[in-house]
Amino acid sequence: MPLIQIDLDREVFDTLGEQLSAAVHQAQLDVLEIPADDLFQVFTPHGPGELRFDPGYNGVDRRQLVLVRVTMVHMYPVSTKRRFFEAVADRFAEVGVRREDVLIATVENGFEDWYAGA
Repeated sequence: MPLIQIDLDREVFDTLGEQLSAAVHQAQLDVLEIPADDLFQVFTPHGPGELRFDPGYNGVDRRQLVLVRVTMVHMYPVSTKRRFFEAVADRFAEVGVRREDVLIATVENGFEDWYAGA
């Protein structure tokens, strides 16, 4: 049950929020092989100046920041996580968010760290 949290400009959320939601969920289905009903996402839109980043960090030409945090159980090998990152970036690019503007980070824990209502 990955928990997806996405921080982004309000304008990007208003314009592409539904498409980004579908894109990241599809990447989870395809790469992490989660069940289709495993949908837990929190979008946090921000106003001007609330997202701060270096536009040239690590030699990348960033124009905006779409920050994706994935909290999940530590069970995927590095190769799977990298494929997931690429799948998210690819799908976001398909709906209009540049790959250079995406930053993805995972936070991993154990099954014992989750409560899902049952």
